[in-house]
Amino acid sequence: MQQTLVPVLEQAGVVPVIVVEKVSDALPLAQALVEGGLNVLEVTLRTEAALAAVEEIAKHLPDAHVGTGTVLNGDDIRRSVNAGATFMVSPGATEALLGAAEDTSVPLLPGAANPSEVMRLLERGYHYQKFFPAEAAGGIPMLKSIGGPLGKVKFCPTGGVSPQNAKDYLNLANVVCVGGSWMAAPKLVAEKNWAEITRLAKEASLLKG
Repeated sequence: MQQTLVPVLEQAGVVPVIVVEKVSDALPLAQALVEGGLNVLEVTLRTEAALAAVEEIAKHLPDAHVGTGTVLNGDDIRRSVNAGATFMVSPGATEALLGAAEDTSVPLLPGAANPSEVMRLLERGYHYQKFFPAEAAGGIPMLKSIGGPLGKVKFCPTGGVSPQNAKDYLNLANVVCVGGSWMAAPKLVAEKNWAEITRLAKEASLLKG
């Protein structure tokens, strides 16, 4: 069920986790990130503008992979699919959420924070999972510890990932990519400082290697 998501995650490196307050900011923000070398974008469903932002980016930047984050229920799943999201990310997982996701062709990256949650998702075929909240849930030591017994799972840690620790996460064998918001901070977006966002994106794109 995650087959189409795997190559996207493997080439992503750093996935910008972005919050869009104004639809008019969506395209220039996405363009700034793509210009900086980050073309896998997660738009969080935390604002009224989020779904329209996904539609804008999907329509005008076909080479970018735009997905939705903060996907919490079946309604979020349906709205994400209708908006043109190519993937969806959830902070955790419920039976209802997983059931709704498995009824669509758009892959879900479900969240897990401990071994039991990871195991339950693995039983349902999720070999790629979001590790959230990464730093609060044990960070790099936790991922190293569960890498042995749960070696079939690869993670995208998000939550507390920064330019200072992103490289250390990416160096772990069971980490496929990381999610972070520093290159698209709300202050930079509000100031429409697209040049600085591109510069930070370029720096972030060099972390995987």
